[in-house]
Amino acid sequence: MESLVELCDLIAEHPAQFSEKLSWICGRCPPPESLLSGSPRVTRVQLNAVLAVARFISKCPDAADLRPKSMVLEFLRSIPSSFNPSFWPQSFGNDSIASFFTDFFGYVSKATELSADFAAEIAGFTGEVVVSAISNGGEDLGISRAFLMALSQHFPPILPLDAEKLITMLIDQFAVVSGHVVQSPVTPRGRIVANSDTSSTQSSPMNNGNHHHPNESSSPKNEASNASGSSGSASSRGSMLMNGSSILWKSGVDQLGVTFGLNDGGGGGGAAVLRQQVAAFEEESVENLEKQEVAFKLIAHILEKARIDTGLLEQVRLISKRQLQSMYVFLRIRKKEWSEHGALLKARINTKLSVYQAAVKLTLNCLACFDTDGKSAKKLAHETVALLMEAAEACLQSVWRKMRICEDLFGCLLSGLAQIAVKRGGQALRILLIRLKPVVLAVCTQADTWASSQGAMFESVLKTSCEIIESCWAKERAPVDTFIMGLATSIRERNDYEEQGDKDKEAVPVVQLNVVRLLADLNVAVNKSEVVDMILPLFIESLEEGDASTPSLLRLRLLDAVSRMASLGFEKSYRETVVLMTRSYLSKLSSLGSAENKTVPQEATTERVETLPAGFLLIASGLTSTKLRSDYRHRLLSLCSDVGLAAESKSGRSGADFLGPLLPAVAEICSDFDPTVDVEPSLLKLFRNLWFYVALFGLAPPIQKVQQPLKQVSTTLNSVGSMGTIPLQAVGGPYMWNTQWSFAVQRIAQGTPPLVVSSVKWLEDELELNALHNPGSRRGNGNEKAALAQRAALSTALGGRVDVASMTTISGVKATYLLAVAFLEIIRFSSNGGILNGDSSLTASRSAFSCVFEYLKTPNLMPAVFQCLMATVHRAFETVVLWLEDRISESGNDAEVRESTLYAHACFLIKSMSQREEPIREVAVNLLTQLRDKFPQILWNSSCVDSLLFSIHNDSPSIVVNDPAWVVTVRSLYQKIVREWIIKSLSYAPCSSQGLLQEKLCKANTWQRAQHTPDVVSLLSEIRIGTGKTDCWNGIQTANIPAVMAAAAAASGGNLKLTEAFNLEVLSTGIVSATMKCNHAGEIAGMRRLYNSMGGFQSGTAPTGFGLGMGLQRLISGAFPQQTQAEDDQFNGMLLTKFVRLLQQFVNAAEKGWEVDKSQFRETCSQATALLLSNLGSNSKSNVEGFSQLLRLLCWCPAYISTSDAMETGVFIWTWLVSSAPELGSLVLAELVDAWLWTIDTKRGIFASDVKYSGPAAKLRPHLTPGEPELPPEINPVEQIMAHRLWLGFFIDRFEVVRHNSIEQLLLLGRMLQGTTKLPWNFSHHPAATGTFFTVMLLGLKFCSCQSQRNLQNFKTGLQLLEDRIYRASLGWFAFEPEWYDTSYMNFSQSEAQSISAFVHYLSNERADAAVQSDIKGRGNENGNSLVDANDQYHPVWGQMENYAAGREKRKQLLLMLCQYEADRLEVWSQPTNTKETSTSKQKISSEKWIEYARIAFSVDPKIALSLAMRFPTNTFLKAEVTQLVQSHILDIRSIPEALPYFVTPKAIDENSVLLQQLPHWAACSITQALEFLTPAYKGHPRVMAYVLRVLESYPPDRVTFFMPQLVQALRYDEERLVEGYLLRATQRSDIFAHILIWHLQGETAVPESGPEAVSAKNTAFQALLPLVRQHIIDGFNPKAKDIFQREFDFFDKVTSISGVLFPLPKDERRAGIRRELEKIEMMGEDLYLPTAPNKLVRGIRVDSGIPLQSAAKVPIMITFNVIDRAGDHNDVKPQACIFKVGDDCRQDVLALQVISLLRDIFEAVGINLYLFPYGVLPTGPERGIIEVVPNTRSRSQMGETTDGGLYEIFQQDYGPVGSPSFEAARENFIISSAGYAVASLLLQPKDRHNGNLLFDNVGRLVHIDFGFILETSPGGNMRFESAHFKLSHEMTQLLDPSGVMKSDTWNQFVSLCVKGYLAARRYMDGIISTVALMLDSGLPCFSRGDPIGNLRKRFHPEMSEREAANFMIRVCTDAYNKWTTAGYDLIQYLQQGIEK
Repeated sequence: MESLVELCDLIAEHPAQFSEKLSWICGRCPPPESLLSGSPRVTRVQLNAVLAVARFISKCPDAADLRPKSMVLEFLRSIPSSFNPSFWPQSFGNDSIASFFTDFFGYVSKATELSADFAAEIAGFTGEVVVSAISNGGEDLGISRAFLMALSQHFPPILPLDAEKLITMLIDQFAVVSGHVVQSPVTPRGRIVANSDTSSTQSSPMNNGNHHHPNESSSPKNEASNASGSSGSASSRGSMLMNGSSILWKSGVDQLGVTFGLNDGGGGGGAAVLRQQVAAFEEESVENLEKQEVAFKLIAHILEKARIDTGLLEQVRLISKRQLQSMYVFLRIRKKEWSEHGALLKARINTKLSVYQAAVKLTLNCLACFDTDGKSAKKLAHETVALLMEAAEACLQSVWRKMRICEDLFGCLLSGLAQIAVKRGGQALRILLIRLKPVVLAVCTQADTWASSQGAMFESVLKTSCEIIESCWAKERAPVDTFIMGLATSIRERNDYEEQGDKDKEAVPVVQLNVVRLLADLNVAVNKSEVVDMILPLFIESLEEGDASTPSLLRLRLLDAVSRMASLGFEKSYRETVVLMTRSYLSKLSSLGSAENKTVPQEATTERVETLPAGFLLIASGLTSTKLRSDYRHRLLSLCSDVGLAAESKSGRSGADFLGPLLPAVAEICSDFDPTVDVEPSLLKLFRNLWFYVALFGLAPPIQKVQQPLKQVSTTLNSVGSMGTIPLQAVGGPYMWNTQWSFAVQRIAQGTPPLVVSSVKWLEDELELNALHNPGSRRGNGNEKAALAQRAALSTALGGRVDVASMTTISGVKATYLLAVAFLEIIRFSSNGGILNGDSSLTASRSAFSCVFEYLKTPNLMPAVFQCLMATVHRAFETVVLWLEDRISESGNDAEVRESTLYAHACFLIKSMSQREEPIREVAVNLLTQLRDKFPQILWNSSCVDSLLFSIHNDSPSIVVNDPAWVVTVRSLYQKIVREWIIKSLSYAPCSSQGLLQEKLCKANTWQRAQHTPDVVSLLSEIRIGTGKTDCWNGIQTANIPAVMAAAAAASGGNLKLTEAFNLEVLSTGIVSATMKCNHAGEIAGMRRLYNSMGGFQSGTAPTGFGLGMGLQRLISGAFPQQTQAEDDQFNGMLLTKFVRLLQQFVNAAEKGWEVDKSQFRETCSQATALLLSNLGSNSKSNVEGFSQLLRLLCWCPAYISTSDAMETGVFIWTWLVSSAPELGSLVLAELVDAWLWTIDTKRGIFASDVKYSGPAAKLRPHLTPGEPELPPEINPVEQIMAHRLWLGFFIDRFEVVRHNSIEQLLLLGRMLQGTTKLPWNFSHHPAATGTFFTVMLLGLKFCSCQSQRNLQNFKTGLQLLEDRIYRASLGWFAFEPEWYDTSYMNFSQSEAQSISAFVHYLSNERADAAVQSDIKGRGNENGNSLVDANDQYHPVWGQMENYAAGREKRKQLLLMLCQYEADRLEVWSQPTNTKETSTSKQKISSEKWIEYARIAFSVDPKIALSLAMRFPTNTFLKAEVTQLVQSHILDIRSIPEALPYFVTPKAIDENSVLLQQLPHWAACSITQALEFLTPAYKGHPRVMAYVLRVLESYPPDRVTFFMPQLVQALRYDEERLVEGYLLRATQRSDIFAHILIWHLQGETAVPESGPEAVSAKNTAFQALLPLVRQHIIDGFNPKAKDIFQREFDFFDKVTSISGVLFPLPKDERRAGIRRELEKIEMMGEDLYLPTAPNKLVRGIRVDSGIPLQSAAKVPIMITFNVIDRAGDHNDVKPQACIFKVGDDCRQDVLALQVISLLRDIFEAVGINLYLFPYGVLPTGPERGIIEVVPNTRSRSQMGETTDGGLYEIFQQDYGPVGSPSFEAARENFIISSAGYAVASLLLQPKDRHNGNLLFDNVGRLVHIDFGFILETSPGGNMRFESAHFKLSHEMTQLLDPSGVMKSDTWNQFVSLCVKGYLAARRYMDGIISTVALMLDSGLPCFSRGDPIGNLRKRFHPEMSEREAANFMIRVCTDAYNKWTTAGYDLIQYLQQGIEK
């Protein structure tokens, strides 16, 4: 229901906007047709909806939608049906029904008050509904009673006829039920009343149950009656639940005239009559009385709502009159005369008095209905006054007068009397006031004397008296004066009791005490000077007549009264009272000497300690007149001086007892005193005297931080203590006096001016100070011991900065004075942070430093005095620092006050740097620097920066023009501070700092002040920030984090490429951006002005003189009237709509994948921001929703678009917003945090956790990494990661700004971090996200460090949880194997390395911080903070904190080690040619530590342990421990394929390990990993083979086709024919797989040329198996597959056989022969494809393309086909040449190109710009094969045939001169291809690298071909003449290294690419080696000698670190550089083969 109510209220505020919601609520109401049915029934939901609709109408009665009203009206009509229990939901009790009706009619009544039309509709059927309720005769009458109870509280409008009918019905029911007939109202006295016991057979809804009276429940005396409950006459009134018992309505009201003799003139007495009265009352049941109460209330409401017939009205009046007559008798019956007792009697009394209270209200309503001026009406008024007054007197005399209901009844009676008196006046008023005085005195006689509240009756009397006096004061003052004076003179009747004998004499009559209080309250309430002047003289006379030396309670009460009257601020009474009180206080002080040995009366102490000080305080609080407050301030301070001097002279007395009580009043009167204004010398001396005595008497609160254990000083009045200890104890504590005095001293300090009485020799002249000592005092100036004590106290107060020995020249009074100064100035800062009284704004002028610096301005001070004053300044500064630090965890308004206080002090210190006095300048700089270091938030405060940049020039009036030396000094000082300030702010938060500077430049431009411009320009022009080295800041500052630096560049607004190194000039970009911001703001202002000038762009006819013509006149004349709010709102609405639409269009475009125009998006956002900022000061509420939507879009759009360009714009405008409007900081941050969390939910950027976004790991599936192959992502994940990095930089920048001053924004960042690190983690595993990820973790650790800074100390547990999440998430990053990634962004790699280095640096330092923090924590425990200790011992999540702390530290050490190595690894990648070893790589870690690391990593996540072993592959200790952990937790890690090598080993195979039983459940590994298990070492173990085949079958056959040579070789060891089975099954799934397999099977049938393979039995079996497998495949083809197979193979067999036809032909005829043979071949279908490239479909043969190639014994031919891309455009036909070889074994080329292809995939996946071209080669039969021709290439030897020069000259001929774009592009292509093949050559060791085997394509790329000699083989009988790892001839180095000495940029680029390629290849070493190893028994020549696999592994150098491997590759490149063996081999080939060199 609560949410429905909130929704209803929201709809009521905006009914048009939420019409759909209103319809929804109306739809939940009961349908009208169901309510009109025979037996309607409603649900709880429908009832709630009815209430909601009624509430809506009560708030919005005139809504256009009529459905809510109709719903309410229909429900009202159905109420008669609701008296049946079946109408209501089940278990909906009478309590709930009553509550529903009460709420419902409350809403309806309110709606009728607001809408006359609705009231008329309601009135139409109110009577009918109420009549049905009264006449209800159903079984359950509780519902109708609940209804009537609700009506008695909220009665709706009713028609007059219905009103009379209803009243008549109630009266008739009275008569019928009671068994008598009501007589004519004219003769009420003659009515004969029947027996009240007569019962009726008619039931009524008011016949049963009880109801609750709220008035009664609050009386503690009624608790018993409330607790009991039973049926019948003893029923309790405490329950709202109404039973169903049927009780008749019995009323004896008409009997009262006969039975009690209360009719006119009647009377009765005696015991018999009394018993008869009691019996008659007891015959009425409680239930009947409750019915009467409800009936009276209903009739009273009806009389208010409608006018009725006079006769009926008279009848009602008589009924109510008889009730009032019976009240007098009822209230006079004593308790013992009742037969009932206890709770039953109290229930009866409560109920009956409630009936009387209702009858009183009914009587008053009846009287109001009669004519006011008629005689009969006046007579009735007098009669009613008499009745009510008698009843009131009876209430006072009743035994029940202290019951709450009786008090309420008394109040109701008096309220009625006041109502009649005020309305009627005249005689009625006089009668009333005459009768009221004794009532008042009677109340005062009974009321409690000193209680804070005298009871309800006293309050009623006071309220009534005030009401009468205020209303009748002007028109009938005489009786009022008489009444007041009558009360006032009653206190003079004291003489009567004082003349009595001592025996019978009372202390003071209670009536006098209470009359005094009553008159005082009356004065305060009425607040009239005439009343005060009437009463005050009597009070003062009474005080002066009394004996002041023997005060009584009356005197105390009178003093309290006169002070209250004086506080009203009437000048005459104020002065008389203050003089009297001052004299009284001093008389108490003067009489103490004579009364020393006498017993002091308690009243005397009370008067001095409580009454008079309270009076002084009351007057100080009440005075509002500036004149009187100033006078009173002077009087009070004078009194304090007099008291201090007099008290100081009292030997053995403590002056604090006399001065202390006055301090609260002084504090109050000084609370509005501005100490910075010019103060009169006399007042200043009084302030000085006050503080002198405050210091002398020890009244100030302790100011020392650590309390000294001093001896307790007695505080009693008559004790004599050692006064020498008082000053020290006053300084160090504990406080000896009343704590209120301490608070008062603190308040006084805020309003005390500096105690500098004279500007010349103010301290050297001691005459005035000596006069403050009384000559008779023991502490006079001559008392050296006292002086020593004062000096000691002063030294202590100053924190020991000035020792006592240095103060010998300071006299005692000087020491006391300086102590007073120290107290004052330190307390100023400790009480409220050093903010002075005065203006409410916390500006620099309110800083208390303005006071403390005043002392330093005095010339010619004694050195010791100056030293003390300077120490006071520093102690005051320490105090304010402590004050600020103690409030560091506050939020809301308290935090705003704290920050404003800090900024006020900072601004004042900045302005103080221009003071003429050098000491002030020096101390101001010193304190400002300390303040800046402790509270860095001042660096970005707008007012502080304003003061810093502009204050020296703004304060020009104070500058002495004729002192150029001073001007130069101050300007130099300012420049130094400004430079330090800006550099420091930039080092912490460069975004916010630039935004703020741009804002100030805008402001300076607006001010058009040229004076300060040169200074600002000269300062800013020297400051730069950038990614390069800078002299601005050192170490790992926030600005050194790459993400922050990128954000800073974006915030600058400069057109920078963030992906490149940049050096940003703060001034130039700041001016450009400031100008741009000003331009956009000007655009908005100009459009607004134009819009205003034209009266708005309104359609239709404009009024005369207001339209376009008038607008032009305005433009011409230049007269622009003030823009109206409506026009402004219309303009804003128009622009808001435009910008919202534009921004939404950008979002829609981004969602559809369209490119967003960068400049257009930036301009739109900037204009929208300018519009938003231009309206911040507006108070209009009309466009709040629009501006909120605009702000939200400005924050969300960059997140939606998710590009670095969009995020740059985002950072720029966000910085603009928070810099120009800091109040928007929380709103902007809240939206950004929501947007950040949205990117987590939508998996964007660094949260793109899907596999396809993981970079290399996804791209290399399933060949080299495990998992199903993934489609490439539609968007570039790196682009979104870069956007996140920028965004994160802004967050860190904001964190640095708000971490000290905004708990709200910190908690928003905490929410962001909680969402970021919550499980399951959604982080992207892309290697390019490394730096951004660890920057997020760095922000998290920085945030958690806030608990040590105490600003988040209330969230300690949450921060510990977050910190643990961060550590675990950071370790989780290392759960994946290390990857490389290179981007086109030039600076990216360096930024990644710097990011993780920053994290490592912070983590290392955080360990030291944690140690310090634990030390602080330990000290806190020593101080007795048991709560902290308990929290440290046990944690709600981790249990015992000791165990957690140990584990946390171990995890941190592991994380630190991993991050350090990761930082080193990335450093190598970012600087591959830097040969220096890192310090981390030299660190030695013990074997025990490695084992511990492995265990910790495994406990967090087993993947981390496996990744750890991968990172350190040669660490045997680590590998052994990980192996043990894997094998012991085998069941927990079955989803991790990387764990396979740790238990699937040749040793496990030999032992048939039980661990192998887990393989059926293991996750699939990569194909290369599976192939390794097919090698002979694993012996075809059944479980291993089953796993391998399951893995292979889990991948698509086209992915496995790549490894077909290896699969064919696996048949050699396939004893169980499992591999064969897999191959046959795969051929059923893919025709291409089958074809490629058949070709490879045919290619393997060749007999090996050499080696043991030739004669081995295994090879024989293998050769025999091949044709069988081939035939099985063919037999398994279905007809369609067989048809494709036959056509494909026949076609290419024909092409291949041409070579055999050509062999007999002469060479010159062979080309023609090829053409003839090609013409014979026909295309056999559209689905033929190239065997070397199944994705290329053959569309024909170019018959004239056949070329016979040179070969010794064979005739290879090259033929060109027309091909199309299978998945591309079939109209795009391209040529593709192929070489068909016969007599050559191509299998070795296939293996080499497999490795090259894997390398190419690795390079592409990692993003390295290296070029390899693995052309297609396929063996199609024994020594037969097809080789793809590399398109658009020619060999180097062919190039040499046409050109004499080398490559350098050839490139210039082909691509243009050196330096031209085409030449440099070709050189770039040559570099990336040479580097790619350099890495491949290093691994494969291809030889025979003559120029015929080196191809160059048409864009300059190098391609290696012909891999006949690889690995261990080489030409010339393996003589290995080519000793270089790759060919780098002289002509190649000319292109690569123009310098010729390996110093050029191009050479460095080549080496860097080689290093990166080599490092990337090392990562996948195992997969490459497995691919080669399975071919070991293939009989290929490359395996014929040596240890090819072992040497291949050695060339990867797995034992080397990344830096060592990089250095190795550098050495390889250097070694290959123009090596002589390379040139020698080219020469040999030229001489032998004629191949050009």
